[in-house]
Amino acid sequence: MYRKDSNQWIKHIDFIILDLICLQIAFVLAYTVSGYGFNPYKTMIYRNMAVFIGGTDLVLMIFMGTLKNVLKRGYYKNFVVTLQHGVVLGGISVLYLFLLQQGQMYSRLAFIQTFVIYILLTYVVRELWKKSLRKQMEEGGVRSLLLVVTEDVAKIVVENMKENNYARYKIAGMVVIDKDMTGQWIDDVIVVANMEKAAEFVCKAWIDEVLIVTSGSVPYPKELIEQFTETGVTVHLKLAKVQNVPGQKQFVEKIGPYTVLTTSINCASSKELMLKRLMDIAGGLVGCLITGILFIFVAPAIYIASPGPIFFAQERVGKNGKKFKMYKFRSMYVDAEARKAELMKDNKLGDGKMFKMDFDPRVIGNKILPDGTHKTGIGDFIRRTSIDEFPQFFNVLKGDMSIVGTRPPLISETNLYELHHRARLAIKPGITGMWQVSGRSDITDFEEVVRLDKEYIENWNIGLDIKILFKTVLVVLRKDGSV
Repeated sequence: MYRKDSNQWIKHIDFIILDLICLQIAFVLAYTVSGYGFNPYKTMIYRNMAVFIGGTDLVLMIFMGTLKNVLKRGYYKNFVVTLQHGVVLGGISVLYLFLLQQGQMYSRLAFIQTFVIYILLTYVVRELWKKSLRKQMEEGGVRSLLLVVTEDVAKIVVENMKENNYARYKIAGMVVIDKDMTGQWIDDVIVVANMEKAAEFVCKAWIDEVLIVTSGSVPYPKELIEQFTETGVTVHLKLAKVQNVPGQKQFVEKIGPYTVLTTSINCASSKELMLKRLMDIAGGLVGCLITGILFIFVAPAIYIASPGPIFFAQERVGKNGKKFKMYKFRSMYVDAEARKAELMKDNKLGDGKMFKMDFDPRVIGNKILPDGTHKTGIGDFIRRTSIDEFPQFFNVLKGDMSIVGTRPPLISETNLYELHHRARLAIKPGITGMWQVSGRSDITDFEEVVRLDKEYIENWNIGLDIKILFKTVLVVLRKDGSV
């Protein structure tokens, strides 16, 4: 799913938070330097001023456009804008004191020093943060971008994207569609595939988005575009000859210097994704606290039944192929992974893209008695009650996972994926999701799993996440489809 960068103030939330912090630091320093102590907030008039200038600063940043093009501005332009902002904020604060008729009670020295320190401090902090962001861009950015071009425009496209990398992209490679140049370098960017191998490369590499730019004489590769959209990757087409893609979200925006038509399985604004992340952080903190309490009781039971580590860490595949370690309470014997191959014949899903068994002998305490009855133990209990999932809240806090999403597959499973299966990796994986609340282990058709995951991604909103969370609680309490 594509994160649509907002054109509003929310996309500069990092600069806004830093600015508000700088203002309060300046406020306290000015009070202290003026000889009044270290805590201006203990006095009513100063406490009210701190709240007022903080709120006014936020409003001015939004409505004055103080942070517009902040990453592109040079040192001089940035200082001028910061100075203007500080002067306006100071002027409004003078008016505030005048209207309250409390100006004579407020230190003029502290007042002037507040805005002098604020202007200088916030200017330095903005420049340092810009430098840090640019360093992040050079070291890999946030989103990986594959360039799909024709030979005649390849070099200029690379140059343009390097010069206009304000969207924080990492160029992951290039595909030349009208000539096989695989393995060659163009302005320090390697050609990773030709047109026939491009979709395969997207499935195997960690690619977030694709930018397609061709010369006027070469038509857009319609079949390749369809393959890209089938995988769930976001596609940007330089506006020229564009096409509608059924079932996909499309809108016009800027990528580097290019005006493009962006096509994605779904899109979400920075504001929506920030709200989802805040929900994850809040839920992650509560989940980690519960995990700590459960550890006290679960850890001894696991160790007594099967000596070894209490937690199980396994490499999984996350959003757009990013690999991470997922954590669980260990519910299987320590040799479970080695025994998986011999049990594959009993896999309910059959084709290796997922693995499920009705009665897994690798689960701690699971035994088939001589009379054919099944005996279970601590491993089965923590799986049926979903207690084994709780350590994943640590993954949620780290940002590898979300509380609601698609289940993260194994690397060995994704190696068997067809193009349309990759679409389920278009969003951050979750502890629970559409598949889990629609039958969990009762669903044995992998194509049905993919369909439910795509349905979730295509219809995602915060309300849907909340609905799935409530359904998850009911499913766990009823133990529907658990194994």
